[in-house]
Amino acid sequence: MDNKQGMLNSNENDNENEKMIRIGMGYDVHQLVEGRDLWLGGIKIEHTHGLLGHSDADVLIHAICDALLGAANMRDIGYHFPDTAAETDGIDSKILLRKTIELIATKGYKVGNIDCTVCAEQPKLNPHVEAMKDCLAEVMQTDRDNISIKATTTEKLGFTGRKEGISAYAVALIEN
Repeated sequence: MDNKQGMLNSNENDNENEKMIRIGMGYDVHQLVEGRDLWLGGIKIEHTHGLLGHSDADVLIHAICDALLGAANMRDIGYHFPDTAAETDGIDSKILLRKTIELIATKGYKVGNIDCTVCAEQPKLNPHVEAMKDCLAEVMQTDRDNISIKATTTEKLGFTGRKEGISAYAVALIEN
């Protein structure tokens, strides 16, 4: 009996030292409106419209936060940073991303890699992808090669095609 118990304890300790990887998926959408700045991936992009939201409405960062929080089984961005809270009114989404990185770190996780897709008819985002990667890598304290950002349109279909909004999808791999 003692030998079996010792083996069980040994296996439990081995599991604690094993590398753990987890994945999460995030999605966000915001309406395009006149009179607001357009923030995507932490950078300001010149455009006639910006995204409407309680914060700066950076859909890309919000999708990344949800993916990271989901991977760590820590709910979602709205749970941690509610759009009814005065302290998040107009907040720079880079701050939310930094706080998300700190939250997942409390469970021993760090970013493995992020893969994102932004859906927008306009403006064209490909010229801004490298600057977004640089910004996000700095905020998440990871190598820029760990961040993939793709841009696409919806071929003029749906709310995105009608230029009413922008959406973003993100998948995150986190590791201990």
